Amino acid sequence: MDTPLASLGILVATVAGMEVFAWAAHRWIMHGWGWGWHRSHHEPATGWFEKNDLYAVVFAGVAIVLIALGTSGHWPLQWVGAGMTLYGALYFFVHDGLVHKRWPWRWVPRSGYLKRLYQAHRLHHAVHGREDCVSFGFLWAPAPDRLKQRLQQVQRLRKERRPSRG
Repeated sequence: MDTPLASLGILVATVAGMEVFAWAAHRWIMHGWGWGWHRSHHEPATGWFEKNDLYAVVFAGVAIVLIALGTSGHWPLQWVGAGMTLYGALYFFVHDGLVHKRWPWRWVPRSGYLKRLYQAHRLHHAVHGREDCVSFGFLWAPAPDRLKQRLQQVQRLRKERRPSRG
């Protein structure tokens, strides 16, 4: 059913699905067994690129393969690959540019959705290391007040788990 509307639907569904996938990958892979690459993203920058950028290279490779397969006769796959590419572009501009200032322009949003996204990701980085972080999404973010409450809960629990020195 190769129609423009079906293609658009697959593209939009893939972008939305990528946010769900990215949340899960960020939570359980990047802050789990993939921390070796992701650690660089939670440390002070030492150059233009960081090891964490390898995740983008892997996902871009998957998107390229899907687009190639789709244009070779497997119709829906090209739109899945295009959706992944669109998601990657949004991530590149919003996350790398807006939040982490990896672009020459510096702008901090003062209201609305972009402010919420900016604050949520800054709260993600409020915890040093991979444990006890909040807000793992890239283009969707819970309310900053809820994230602050969660961080306070985590800090209280961490203090309770520490053995007393007395």
